[in-house]
Amino acid sequence: MTSRRFVLSFACALLAATVAPAVTPALAQNAKLANPAALAEQAPATYKAKFETSKGAFVIQVTRAWAPNGADRFYNLVKNGYFDDVRFFRAISGFMVQFGISGDPALNSKWRVARIQDDKVSQSNTRGMITFATSGPNARTTQVFINFADNSNLDGMGFAPFGKIVSGMDVVDKLYTGYGEGAPNGRGPDQNRLQAEGNAYLAQGFPKLDYVTKATIEK
Repeated sequence: MTSRRFVLSFACALLAATVAPAVTPALAQNAKLANPAALAEQAPATYKAKFETSKGAFVIQVTRAWAPNGADRFYNLVKNGYFDDVRFFRAISGFMVQFGISGDPALNSKWRVARIQDDKVSQSNTRGMITFATSGPNARTTQVFINFADNSNLDGMGFAPFGKIVSGMDVVDKLYTGYGEGAPNGRGPDQNRLQAEGNAYLAQGFPKLDYVTKATIEK
């Protein structure tokens, strides 16, 4: 994974388009979010997650059988409010949009080492599929990406889709892609600084990034 398009060094807890919401101290105060080991509930066989964003809403349908470990982690993150106020920090037109780093550095220090085991790749990274980012074997944590296009060449690299967009793909297509690839290969945010400084870092240099306002499990 050395090329610009396929090195998925992941991050996302970023700033809003033009006006950035404040960092939410409620995240740091959430005892469950501060203890990744406590968020180990098994997800339903299928479930839907609704993401309300600065550009509108989209819905993801997750099928646990596709990637059980990824589906369980995503379920627990959404259910407990992890993605609220998180930025779409890495958005590359024609490729994918990535998010999943908290705007709260205190939470990042906990979650960046809370890894889950790999899943077998049973589905393809086609348009609208959502997948956990990974930096190597058994290294998935909180960062995910949605495929803008057919990226089936990622399948052989171990990227296992666990769900797909079932409504609002037009919203996903509208997410801001102007910063492109992240540093040091592009003009976008530096992942290490984002982990350490959270949304305050993004507010200073990347004010056009779109963001999640609220993510919930649909009943």
